[in-house]
Amino acid sequence: MAKPASTKPYLIRAIYEWCVVEQFTPYLLVKVDQNTLAPKAFIKDGKILLNLSPESIKDLLMGDEAITFTARFNGAPENLYLPIAAVEGIYAKENGEGLFFEVKEDQEIGLKETKKSPNKPKLTLVKS
Repeated sequence: MAKPASTKPYLIRAIYEWCVVEQFTPYLLVKVDQNTLAPKAFIKDGKILLNLSPESIKDLLMGDEAITFTARFNGAPENLYLPIAAVEGIYAKENGEGLFFEVKEDQEIGLKETKKSPNKPKLTLVKS
């Protein structure tokens, strides 16, 4: 039997939608690693806290592997790439309600391994 997909991306999307419907400000807490694309000036203690309110971001895509969007930092647009495995939490700024996740080291290692290039294919000439 195949391993079921992680529930984490579905839960993140659900809390985000709940925040928007209830007119709360969705905050996303992300552990930054080599797979994360985020402005370095806003990273503190290896983490970044982001406001995901629809008024603050553009082109939001919450996929099963990553969250991507464009946001302005000090007036300059930045493209962000946040692996789902690196998300530590999503919650409403106003009341702190939401979900928090444990980011495991082996999740990061798994991401590193997928970035490796596969062995080059070997071709052989066959004469007929």
